[in-house]
Amino acid sequence: MVVRGRLTDAQLDALFRALADSTRRDIVARLQAGDPVSVSALAARYDMSFAAVQKHVAVLERAGLVRKTAHGRERLVRSDPARLAQARALLLELEQRVIDRFARLDAVLADSPPTPTPPCPSPTSSPTRKR
Repeated sequence: MVVRGRLTDAQLDALFRALADSTRRDIVARLQAGDPVSVSALAARYDMSFAAVQKHVAVLERAGLVRKTAHGRERLVRSDPARLAQARALLLELEQRVIDRFARLDAVLADSPPTPTPPCPSPTSSPTRKR
């Protein structure tokens, strides 16, 4: 890939693997307000155990999508908008590549005359044999 915003392939894999789960995407969306939220407050919003939410947060943290800090006995989680911006930049780059390829294909097709396609043989018609 040409531009990855300084992310390695392993970091990109972790980033998109983390975003592949709907609960983790929801956690990231909830954290977009900007204020840090405790893991226990996050866990209260989901119909799953505290430990399960903690694991989701750990996956997001390894991917760089959230940061967890200690505040007394609580662990506060906040999103990292820079990592999301890197993911967005990569997706925009990939989208532009696809758009460019279709534009080149359109240009090639516009320059060549249409070629008639031969009719497909009917499944009921078969070549006759002469004896």
